[in-house]
Amino acid sequence: MKFYKIFIITFLSLIVYSCGSEKKPTPAKFTLEVEGKTNKFQLNTSLKAKVVNVNNGPIEAVEYTLNNQKLTNSSTNPAVLETTIPADMLLGKQLLKASVTYDGGKTVPVKTNIIVLSTTKPKIYTYKIINTYPHDNKAYTQGLEFYRDTLFESTGQRGQSSLRKVDFKTGNVYQKIALENKYFGEGITVLNDTLYMLTWQANTGFVFNPDNLKKLRTFSYRKSKQGWGLCSDGEKLFKSDGTEKIWILDPKTLQEQYAIQVCDNKNTYVKSNELEFVDGKIYANSYQKPSIMIINPKNGALEGLVDFRGLKEKTTVLPSTDVFNGIAYHPTRKTFFVTGKYWDKMFEVEIMEK
Repeated sequence: MKFYKIFIITFLSLIVYSCGSEKKPTPAKFTLEVEGKTNKFQLNTSLKAKVVNVNNGPIEAVEYTLNNQKLTNSSTNPAVLETTIPADMLLGKQLLKASVTYDGGKTVPVKTNIIVLSTTKPKIYTYKIINTYPHDNKAYTQGLEFYRDTLFESTGQRGQSSLRKVDFKTGNVYQKIALENKYFGEGITVLNDTLYMLTWQANTGFVFNPDNLKKLRTFSYRKSKQGWGLCSDGEKLFKSDGTEKIWILDPKTLQEQYAIQVCDNKNTYVKSNELEFVDGKIYANSYQKPSIMIINPKNGALEGLVDFRGLKEKTTVLPSTDVFNGIAYHPTRKTFFVTGKYWDKMFEVEIMEK
């Protein structure tokens, strides 16, 4: 019996040793390497990349996509990508993906990010003051919008946030509603005779009747975590969130469908604040800077920059006087109205190329 037990233990040990010593297949491991000093590429320029099997096994085929758009490949080596960035590609950080086929039909995705930039340098614009009007210097201006010749203004700061109708010639506020103290008011716009307003960090937006400022409903943000600026092209809404992204919202559900990213030919830009849509372009206050960006809403290209330096100094500058913010276009007068947070003046201006 003792011999039998020893035999069983020895036999099982041999089995365990034999199983443990079996050589397991080395798992496939791939990397996607992009050629170049940086990961930044302009539209219509060459893009080269390659898939590397770290374990030196053969690669049978690779399909490359950029932002889910299939890329043409002029290379005869399936592991190598030689292509051109499509002219209609969205700008900003985009996902380059390689679907790798190996080992008799097995597939694995390999991914990396690249930055797609515009091909053109932004034009520089300046301004000419047409008129100067009084403005409430207790208004922390967040949004301006003309609707039926009425100027709507939204203000921020918790406990001070409001939506108001303003006589732009006198600065008098003739209708106003206050938001609850927990809300920090942000940008506004009008679409289909309905006024929309954002709040900053509460993940909440409001829908109002612009005639009587009656609140109709609320909506929540999902993909974007903050509310900054808001504008409309007459069909859909554009929403900024403080990042490089401007989100396109479904006009019915008010949910984020996709985003463009603000880029010029060299860099990506963040902090697009108050927004206005004019003649096919988005005009965006650059938060904490005396400038307005002119953005292509189709791909995010920064096409122009309006230099508003010197405007703040034309107000009564007090310790409370804050940054340049607030832009509204008057379609009949074909001029822009701009102001700032706690400014005592609002300016009607023309924008022109330098």
